[in-house]
Amino acid sequence: MVTAIVVWGLTAIAAAVLAGILAGIKNRDYSFWIAWSFVIPPMVLVLLLLPKLKGARPKQRSYDEQDAAEA
Repeated sequence: MVTAIVVWGLTAIAAAVLAGILAGIKNRDYSFWIAWSFVIPPMVLVLLLLPKLKGARPKQRSYDEQDAAEA
């Protein structure tokens, strides 16, 4: 049982690292893809199928920017 947990953990970490690298190459939001690929490692396959974005990499707004937009 412990072996299965260790294998899953290593797989999740490897998928997150791979997703971060791929997201950078494909000009995508790397924090989103790292997080989802850590939780669900097959999400790396979804990222592989997506086309590369043109233009600037999308940036998530900070909490301060979100609060200012709502006010």
